Amino acid sequence: MTGQAIASGNSAVRVLAASLIGTAVEFYDFYIYATAASLVFGPLFFPSDSPSAQLLAAFASLAIAFVARPVGALAFGHYGDRIGRKSTLVISLLTMGGSTLAIAFLPTYADAGALAPLLLCILRFGQGFGLGGEWGGAALLAVENAPPGWRGRYGMFPQLGAPVGFIAANGLFLILGLSLDHDQFLAWGWRLPFLASILLVGVGLWVRLRLTETPAFAAMIAREPPPQVPIAELFRSHWRETLGGTFGAVACFAVFYVATAFALGYGTTRLGYGRENFLTAQLAAIIFLALGIGLAGWFSDLFDPRRILMAGCIGSIGLGFLLAPLLGSGSLFDVWIFLSLALFLMGFAYGPLGAWLPSLFPARVRYTGASMTFNLGGILGGGLTPILAQALAERGGLAWVGLYLTVASIVSAIAIYLLIRERLAD
Repeated sequence: MTGQAIASGNSAVRVLAASLIGTAVEFYDFYIYATAASLVFGPLFFPSDSPSAQLLAAFASLAIAFVARPVGALAFGHYGDRIGRKSTLVISLLTMGGSTLAIAFLPTYADAGALAPLLLCILRFGQGFGLGGEWGGAALLAVENAPPGWRGRYGMFPQLGAPVGFIAANGLFLILGLSLDHDQFLAWGWRLPFLASILLVGVGLWVRLRLTETPAFAAMIAREPPPQVPIAELFRSHWRETLGGTFGAVACFAVFYVATAFALGYGTTRLGYGRENFLTAQLAAIIFLALGIGLAGWFSDLFDPRRILMAGCIGSIGLGFLLAPLLGSGSLFDVWIFLSLALFLMGFAYGPLGAWLPSLFPARVRYTGASMTFNLGGILGGGLTPILAQALAERGGLAWVGLYLTVASIVSAIAIYLLIRERLAD
């Protein structure tokens, strides 16, 4: 690997801040939608006599972004591998930020009829499209600037954007829930987190516009012309890494969306917990996600990212058997125990991805490869998870949701075990 931050004119603080802040902004945007889908989008945009049907429709709109993410990964990966990481990351941030801001001004079904959910779904696609190019670029920004022996710790910073964005999103919803009554929150309060995204996008842009190109990309351009069609070269020469990386990322998404979107929706409807109480439990648990990511990044440099990912997936296999007794116990403390354990283990199945997925591909197709594997894994592990988990819980109980987690974790563990090659040498 060629890159040290000093070699490219990017200080370590600037690189890590850009990786963290950018993904924090993106994940904040993503999570406020997931939270709103769990709490208010059902009755506002998908009216129905059945609360469960409303929730399923809202979760279906949530899944649209996961369909958009590989499209965004393809588009942004193409330009990220041809013109550079920096410019592509700026555009991805603007795409998702603009889509999120526009949601704040949407009419509801009562105001515009069927046009309202259609516009919501279009903007949700825009969010996913932007995020599709975000994570891969942020991960490359970190690891392609990492000094020798620090790839795991640098690579964990984009992942730390997840708990930061989650805390900001759910914390703001919690404050609004405590400050506003139900009618105020339903009428206009839910729009405020979407409006606030413009401030966070401004911070992210300020940091990223001050960066220079990564040394790995600069060295590749100096050595050879970029690929004409990166996705074609990726599938032609690196299809095994693409397939293995995709399935290796499934577990972390499945665990996360069960512990956040599904748990919040199910807990505040079927289990009868108050919205503010459940959001508080999730906020307290998300600290363990940050802890897990930090430890996983550190251990990735002591051992290697693949081993740490395997450990996280194996731990998540057992997590599935704890879901029903803890989440369905009737005790909010037991729920918090489950959420904390789930998110801690998710940190080990998620934190090393920033170092591991880019290591599977050479620099000339690394943006496309890392973005496609991460986002295709997001579709398989996260896009349909809230819908499937809700349907499984309605028909077979929480034990079936736990089984779903176990199967997803086994799939990822097998994929990571079989895919042993690392290529981050250029």
